Amino acid sequence: MVGAVRRCQARPVTPRVVIVDDHAPFRSLARRLLVAGGLSVVGEAADGAGALAAVRALAPDVVLLDVQLPDLDGFAVAELLAGEPDAPVVVLVSSRALLDYGSRVAASTARGFIAKADLSSETLLHVIRGPGRPVPCSG
Repeated sequence: MVGAVRRCQARPVTPRVVIVDDHAPFRSLARRLLVAGGLSVVGEAADGAGALAAVRALAPDVVLLDVQLPDLDGFAVAELLAGEPDAPVVVLVSSRALLDYGSRVAASTARGFIAKADLSSETLLHVIRGPGRPVPCSG
């Protein structure tokens, strides 16, 4: 199945996360927040092309993806990632409010959206899980 999400079967494993944002200070802050919350950050990228390469090389379970990137926007990257074998869960992030994007977030292939000011391991896990969804993980 194209875009199928790997799921934990026998034992829970920490989801592996790639952070994609063109601002290095935000990537550093996000890494610290997620690692402090028990998540595994396996890579980072500063643009859409880097995101695609990182996903192909690292096979993360989750991509924390900035909407505004210098080459491709996060919506385009999310669409491309959805076509990858074992596609990761994509969670969009932005310094702008969800309402600023109108219906684009809901219409996208992303699992959800987090305002950068609200980012924590708990909010990321909440979005990843969603109602009735298992947390994706490597395994």
